[in-house]
Amino acid sequence: MAGESTRNEAYETLDLKYDGAVAWLTLNRPDSLNALNPRLVTELRDFFGGLRQRSDVRIVVLRGAGRAFCAGLDLKQPISGDGAGESALAGQRRISEIVILMRRCPQPIIACIQGAAAGGGFALALASDVRIAGESARMNAAFIRLGLSAFDVGVSYFLPRLAGASLAYELMLTGRFIHADRALATGLVSTVVPDEDLEAEARKLADEMLLTSPLGLELTKECLNASLDAGSLEAAVAMEDRNQILCAQSDYLREGIAAFLQKRRPRWAE
Repeated sequence: MAGESTRNEAYETLDLKYDGAVAWLTLNRPDSLNALNPRLVTELRDFFGGLRQRSDVRIVVLRGAGRAFCAGLDLKQPISGDGAGESALAGQRRISEIVILMRRCPQPIIACIQGAAAGGGFALALASDVRIAGESARMNAAFIRLGLSAFDVGVSYFLPRLAGASLAYELMLTGRFIHADRALATGLVSTVVPDEDLEAEARKLADEMLLTSPLGLELTKECLNASLDAGSLEAAVAMEDRNQILCAQSDYLREGIAAFLQKRRPRWAE
């Protein structure tokens, strides 16, 4: 990857590289289809939990090594101990809080989905801000096929908001897979490309995001998230007004206008 660099994060189950202001985060347990084991959960929590303090990172690209995005919970390595009482709830929360951290972080997250995104992997894809699917992508709420409810790790929140209630009922009541072509037709993913083109497509999207000002990009993600839950048009417009005033009072507006008039790429101050 041209221009990439690494930092000193000592992750065992994540491969983390940086290309300028873009963090390329790869779930790196390919022999287990990147299933969520205790170590991977801990490392995802650490990475996403630290992003709010990372002004050097503007965009995150999330993907899986090998032939799958993430096959969900690693059933061979339980996270919730003996499954009893407070211990079980604590283990459950360790997983579910990952999607809350993803939503709260100011950086847009682009998910590159190839192969299976099942159960918890489906949740990671849904919690991302933009989903790009490879032709092999297939996603499902696998929990219900394991004797559990399909309501897990934020899926019941994200799925109906992204693809509508009817599709959410269908997928969650059956656990059936939705494949790339139907995911595109229902708006669950933004585009479908051959698996080998996922990185290039993500890079193109990230580069377009980098043309925006750091403050404008951060506030846009924040406002979009809040608008999904806004109780009225007035509440959404109030957030928009606040964001525009904040951006207009920054140096980013002057640089943005100058770059537009001079027909050049903007040079955002760090």
